[in-house]
Amino acid sequence: MSPKVKSDLYKAAGVDIDLATELLDQVKRKFAQTRRPEMLAPVGGFGGLFQIDLSRYREPVLVSSIDGVGTKLMIAMMMEKYDTVGHDIVNHCIDDISVQGAEPVYFMDYIGIGKLRSPLYEEVLTGIADACKAANCAILGGETAEMPGMYGNDFDLVGVITGIVEKSRMITGEKIRAGHVAIGLGSNGLHTNGFSLARKILFSQCSYNVHTYLDELGETIGEALLKPHTCYYPAIREAQQEGFPLDGIAHITGGGLYDNVPRILPEDVSVVFDTGALPIPPIFKVLVEKGHVDPIEAYRVFNMGVGMVWFVPREKTARGLEIARGNGFTAEVIGEVIAGHREVRIR
Repeated sequence: MSPKVKSDLYKAAGVDIDLATELLDQVKRKFAQTRRPEMLAPVGGFGGLFQIDLSRYREPVLVSSIDGVGTKLMIAMMMEKYDTVGHDIVNHCIDDISVQGAEPVYFMDYIGIGKLRSPLYEEVLTGIADACKAANCAILGGETAEMPGMYGNDFDLVGVITGIVEKSRMITGEKIRAGHVAIGLGSNGLHTNGFSLARKILFSQCSYNVHTYLDELGETIGEALLKPHTCYYPAIREAQQEGFPLDGIAHITGGGLYDNVPRILPEDVSVVFDTGALPIPPIFKVLVEKGHVDPIEAYRVFNMGVGMVWFVPREKTARGLEIARGNGFTAEVIGEVIAGHREVRIR
């Protein structure tokens, strides 16, 4: 137990240990709701403990990923709304490992901040906890580093996730063949990529602010930009449970369709996409028109309405669409695989 002495000198230097403890206590109940049976200790130890249930696997493979929310955090600070970026970091990480077939099992966060403050801290952690609970992903631990002089009034948010997949059920893309169909799952906006260009167009070139209401959007710019990253794992989970042939999945993040899809393609195929198959969220139309963004650059910087791409055999198209739509996602056939050299064409 800590001695009952206030950390006055450290607080005067810019680090408030007592506030950090007080704010963390307020969200521990949320963390407890993400607990899984494999956890051997509550959050707060020097290291998180997670025992793999070996009875569930023959050859378990751990899949890990680390990512951040990027300059979307600046929009959150402008709006003084922080819960959605908690969802962003969790959902982005889950999508990154679920494309390889992994079940997300535990998550850890890092917050670096110049000066710890409320309600920023509780809102971020509450968003993280709610997103983890929705995916049955345990919060195993985390770190908050208060560093006056390093971040100023800003903060950074990073997430690390670990999942497990049976080796024989890993999704690698190696089964993708000419004739396969590309099913696109719709996004709700920028997710977590392209915000540096978006901020330049909207705030510097157009002189808007986060409270500017645009008829084209039907909401304020801040509301459109802060929509949380979509988690597509529920649809992938259902597909895996029934043995549906998801032969390849691409998470469309920074680099868009042009850079992310080739990461999973065999060397002897390419993909042709149809830009009109899925609806393009209004925020992208605003950015492209007002920023005079070349279409090729738009599809490299932004997801342009396609958050994830599934590659499935043509004869399984109808069932693939049914699974995606049944889990609440907008889904359409957006392209086809042809013979080629790992190229992406968008028409």
